[in-house]
Amino acid sequence: MSDNVPHQFEPLILGFTCNWCSYRAADGAGLARAKYPFNIRLIRLMCSGRLDPQFILKGLVEGADGVLVTGCHPGDCHYIEQNYKTIRRFKLLQRTLEQMGIEPARVKLIWASAAEGLILAKEITEFTEEIRALGPLNWPRWDRVLPVEISAEKTVEEV
Repeated sequence: MSDNVPHQFEPLILGFTCNWCSYRAADGAGLARAKYPFNIRLIRLMCSGRLDPQFILKGLVEGADGVLVTGCHPGDCHYIEQNYKTIRRFKLLQRTLEQMGIEPARVKLIWASAAEGLILAKEITEFTEEIRALGPLNWPRWDRVLPVEISAEKTVEEV
């Protein structure tokens, strides 16, 4: 790259995918040779209902600029109603992020069945553009901000 060309921000996106639907949709997108940005790193979970919001926060702390959560359509979950639990957790997480000063749009929830690989590829592309428009998260790494290990035995004054 020449020095005269401005560097375009490339976001790092973490994707949590349901094993039964959206992970297979990602496979289907690959088989159909659908193109989507290289920015996403997919992590397969057995169910989106298994996703603890702490995983999302940890991803953001460790450098992700956005997180995409994907699962089976409501009513089609292999584990009965777990994606309804995902919806509730997602809404709470968005409020928490907003209170922490992070744009809630950095975390997105979508549904994609195994047959919707092209739709998933389109959603990943759109989300990448949304995160690119928001810019880097620049959230401080807590191990650098708080170098002292905080434990239950230490009081606030000691830290």
